[in-house]
Amino acid sequence: MGALRSDKTIRASGQRQSGAPGRPEKPLAPGLYLVATPIGNLADITLRALDVLKNADLVACEDTRVTRKLLDHYGVRATLMRYDDHSGAAEREALLARLRAGERVALVSDAGTPLVSDPGYKLLRAAAAERIAIVPVPGASAVLAALQVSALPPDRFLFAGFLPPKSAARRNAIAALAAVPATLVFYETGPRLAEALADLAEVLGPRTAAVARELTKLFEEVRRGSLAELAVQYRGALPPRGEIAVVVGPPAEEVEATATDVDAMLARALEVMSVRDAAASVAEASGRPRKEVYRRALAMGAKGKHP
Repeated sequence: MGALRSDKTIRASGQRQSGAPGRPEKPLAPGLYLVATPIGNLADITLRALDVLKNADLVACEDTRVTRKLLDHYGVRATLMRYDDHSGAAEREALLARLRAGERVALVSDAGTPLVSDPGYKLLRAAAAERIAIVPVPGASAVLAALQVSALPPDRFLFAGFLPPKSAARRNAIAALAAVPATLVFYETGPRLAEALADLAEVLGPRTAAVARELTKLFEEVRRGSLAELAVQYRGALPPRGEIAVVVGPPAEEVEATATDVDAMLARALEVMSVRDAAASVAEASGRPRKEVYRRALAMGAKGKHP
């Protein structure tokens, strides 16, 4: 996510830095390397990532200009090839042909960990089907960075990517996640942030949340509060710039829901979900038997609670 920046204190270096001092480095084995790059601060690159990028036969990247900026900063010379969401079967086959020939191909996104809301899955799936070696080179991740600074439970979380841009579809997507017993992490754009927070507050209720913006960059900002409070803060203001992650706390643990509670939950769920999906979601959230909840959902639907 986002453009890279350079701190004045960072010093570029073209020297090889992997392995123990005084020991010869092992040659890079053939395969597809999934290389994480900084999400903002150029210092957040691992020594292993630099070594892979230096020694790869080809670096497949989302935007050659962004990747070239990173490589130039560290004095790395590499052959670059654009591979993004608009790349088709021909570009993918060209990469696979090089991998079959025993070359070392590094895959990077503009920032962060490849494949996490970034292109590359089709290439990865094709390489796996051909039993080509796939090597993770971990590093920076906007998802994990946002989870860390949110001050919300980190032991169990679900990354749900970008929510749909239209409100109706967005509310349906949120409702489908309402019963998940985990912290939720989303990516969002500045122009849609206020409306997305309002929809989250409407569907999920008074949950605690955090908005993390421009993490590791010069204008890094983290705001915490209830979803409704955060929605008010961003409503009417100029849309915030930069890359944004929204972290939402899990549903509160409650005692087994009563029949009245189940009916209230079903009424809300049936406004945006089918009878079957609403029953499944409410049964999970309430702890009541699915067959019982489904019968109640059918009865409510017959009475006109659901269009």
